Amino acid sequence: MADRSGKFAGEDPFAIARAWLADAEVTEPNDPNAIALSTVDADGMPNARMVLLKEIEADAFVFYTNYDSAKGQELAQSGKAAFVMHWKSQRRQVRVRGTVVREDGPQADAYYASRSLKSRLGAWASKQSQPLPSRATLVGEVAKVTATKGINPDRPPFWGGFRISPVEIEFWADGDFRLHDRFRWSRSSLHDPWKIERLNP
Repeated sequence: MADRSGKFAGEDPFAIARAWLADAEVTEPNDPNAIALSTVDADGMPNARMVLLKEIEADAFVFYTNYDSAKGQELAQSGKAAFVMHWKSQRRQVRVRGTVVREDGPQADAYYASRSLKSRLGAWASKQSQPLPSRATLVGEVAKVTATKGINPDRPPFWGGFRISPVEIEFWADGDFRLHDRFRWSRSSLHDPWKIERLNP
């Protein structure tokens, strides 16, 4: 067993990730739940962008987006993703790699309903990742949606969640003289037990 203690201690990597996120929520000035999400297109060309992680479940990480966006299409095509959460104030990061499935049921409905009305209408109006002639065009689309959908719009069928179930989670913390601490949790499949290793910085 790797010599884990302090902030790395515990037998559940999702609990450790939740604890680290809770620490960051106290110290990060903006969006402590921001993740840099990586996908690949049909040609294997990688893509990365910032999205907001909305939940760390018992065995998965969940975020929401437009399914027709570039990331939505790439996730649907490959079924795999990776992300990193980095907190400058904590000098820590969490890296995750795994398989992806949609969350487009009641949980997605509930999250959509919790968003501000303008964000809900914006989800209907934006053809995410598609070319846009002008900002005025987008504002016009929002006005049209507002007129047709009213003040309690249903969740768009093209908008919902993705659940990342990891086969690898790495916890990294800054160390003196760049001798950082790194612990990797890995498993061959989602049904296998975790193997924990300390890695060189």
